[in-house]
Amino acid sequence: MENIITNISNVGFPVVLSVFLLLRFEKKIDELTKAITELVSKIK
Repeated sequence: MENIITNISNVGFPVVLSVFLLLRFEKKIDELTKAITELVSKIK
């Protein structure tokens, strides 16, 4: 039983951390895309 809990905690934490970071980076990438689009339109 302890082995199962250890495996879940070893696998679950990296998965949760990866999802959290991907969601944060997605927001940042969207903001950068908007900023680059605005910059390109101002240059033209």
